Amino acid sequence: MKRRWQVLFGVLVSVFFLWFVLRGLELDQAWAYLRTANYAWIAPGVLVYFGAVWARTWRWHYLLRPVKVVPLRRLFPVVCIGYFGNNVYPARAGEVIRAFVLRRNDGISVSASLATIIIERVFDGLVMLLFVFFALPFVGAEHIPPIYRRVVVGASVLFLAALLVFLWMAFDQRRVGMVYRFFADRLAPARFRAPVDGFYERFLVGLHFLRSGRDVLMVFTTSVVIWLTETVKYWFVMHAFQFSISFIGLMLMNGVVNLTTTLPSAPGYIGTFEVGARVLEALGVEYGLAFGYTVVLHVALWFPITALGAWYMWRHGVRWRDFEQRSGAS
Repeated sequence: MKRRWQVLFGVLVSVFFLWFVLRGLELDQAWAYLRTANYAWIAPGVLVYFGAVWARTWRWHYLLRPVKVVPLRRLFPVVCIGYFGNNVYPARAGEVIRAFVLRRNDGISVSASLATIIIERVFDGLVMLLFVFFALPFVGAEHIPPIYRRVVVGASVLFLAALLVFLWMAFDQRRVGMVYRFFADRLAPARFRAPVDGFYERFLVGLHFLRSGRDVLMVFTTSVVIWLTETVKYWFVMHAFQFSISFIGLMLMNGVVNLTTTLPSAPGYIGTFEVGARVLEALGVEYGLAFGYTVVLHVALWFPITALGAWYMWRHGVRWRDFEQRSGAS
């Protein structure tokens, strides 16, 4: 029942953003831009994007080192399977799927993997905020629609608070343990206490890298490289259409889009990704053209990695029902 409500809520969020994006759009005009686009520019964009995926794989490899060193060639398929899960299943299920696959392949606990995955998401969010705040002086805050400004403010509070909490958990484990035991003694049923304690302990192991300033700087720098590389794909796909904005403007679009896609939505980030068209409109791009570009960009980001992830799932014998059956394990 809870899962159905999560799916329904995500669909409603997507419907809202689709309404926001489609209002005032002239579909005939958007279709004309789609028909005349030069799709040859998508190929180099896809190649660059897979470079970003490889950088993500290296970052996860780096985060997992305190737990276990996993070779990049073994980790890359797991990352692609995670992309497939996020793009096809609801509630960003790919994050949990890749934690399960990593446990099956390399014996790393789901809880330790999830700790590193959550930290990845926190750093991604902080870099997206950095992109937005860096770009605003160049493009002007008045160009950002009010709904996006509220998302940026809310995301700033959320990601900074999450980072502070995880740093506290990494550096002050004695007090964290006291707080954990206080709530666990009162809320965790006796028959579940041992698994919950195990999950908590292994989760802390996954946060170990935060104790090193060098490691934190390395992960942050890698995150910046990942998202700058993805912005290069935005730049390549832009050349398929008849408009041009600065790379900084595309950084702003990338930041806003990826902040809105952190919201619950239908699988594939339908609607929450297309808000990027409104950012381009605010930067002076005709809206039918901006919408056509955003749709093509979304497909170019979604299809290649989803297809590769599906192939890796088939090759490794990974099935969705495996996760449903083992969801209680850690």
